[in-house]
Amino acid sequence: MLDKIVSLEDGLIHHGKQNNRVYVMKAPRVNPKRFISKIEELANEKKYEKIIAKVPEGIKEDFIGKGYKEEAQVPNFYKGKEACSFVSKYMCSNRRWVKDKEVIKKVLKVAHENKGILFSNKLIQEYECRQAEGEDIADMVKLYKKVFLYYPFPIHEEGYIAKTMDEDVIYFGIWHRKKLIALSSSEVDWKSKNAEMTDFAVDPEYRGQNISSRLLQEMEKEMKRKEILTAYTIARAVSYGMNCTFSKNGYDYAGTLFNNTHISKDIESMNVWYKELQ
Repeated sequence: MLDKIVSLEDGLIHHGKQNNRVYVMKAPRVNPKRFISKIEELANEKKYEKIIAKVPEGIKEDFIGKGYKEEAQVPNFYKGKEACSFVSKYMCSNRRWVKDKEVIKKVLKVAHENKGILFSNKLIQEYECRQAEGEDIADMVKLYKKVFLYYPFPIHEEGYIAKTMDEDVIYFGIWHRKKLIALSSSEVDWKSKNAEMTDFAVDPEYRGQNISSRLLQEMEKEMKRKEILTAYTIARAVSYGMNCTFSKNGYDYAGTLFNNTHISKDIESMNVWYKELQ
C-alpha cells in the first residue's frame, strides 16, 4: 500500500509502511513542540522505524531538544535567507545500521572529484527537450514504471501525475522521434522560492548520453525564469550517475539521509545536494 500525504496540525507529512517512516515535508513554525509530539505519537502507533523532518533553522533546536540529529543542511533554503535542516530520529536500532556505508563514501568521493566538470550536452537533432503536458501523462507513467519498480510517491498513477501537474510540479521530458526517453520534475515551493529537482528517469536504452544533465540544465533555466532562488535534490546515495550529475552541474553536498527511502528494491540512503540559482 502506498504511503499517504496528509496535513497534521499546520504541517504536511508523508507516512506509511512502504518507506516505514514519517517524513515531515513542511513543519509548522507555531507550537513546534506540540507538532513533534503528534508525529511521534503517529510513529509509535504505526510502529514506524524513522522520522525524518525538513525544518526551518528557526525551529531546529525544538527537534534537537527532543533527540533528533541533523543529517543534512541546505543554506538559504527559505526565500534565499533561512537555512533548512533535515533532522531525524530512529525509532528502532535496526534502521540505524547502514549496510552501504563504504559504497556511499566512494560515490561521494567520485562526485566531488568531478565537481563542475561538464561535457557537451548538445542533443542530436532528433531529440526534443520540453516541458511535459497533460497529453503526455500516459507515456510518462509508462516510462516511470519501466525505470522504477518502487518509488516513494505514486508516480506510477496517471491521476497523481495529473494532480501534481495542476498544482506545484513542473515536469520536463526528452523525446526521440516522438518516443519519451527521459523525465524529471521540479517540485516548486513558490512561497519559499525553492524547488526540488527530482523524479529523474532515463530509458535504459538511452543511458550514457548525459541526458539527466541536459534535463537538469533545462529545469534550472526555467526555475531562474520563475525567480526560484534555491534548487536541491535528494538522490540515491549509491548512484554514481545521479550524484555526479549534480556535482558536475555545480551543486554542493549537504549531507546524507541514512536508510531513508524505499526507491528500488529496499530502503536506501539518500544524499542531499543544493545550488543557489540567483
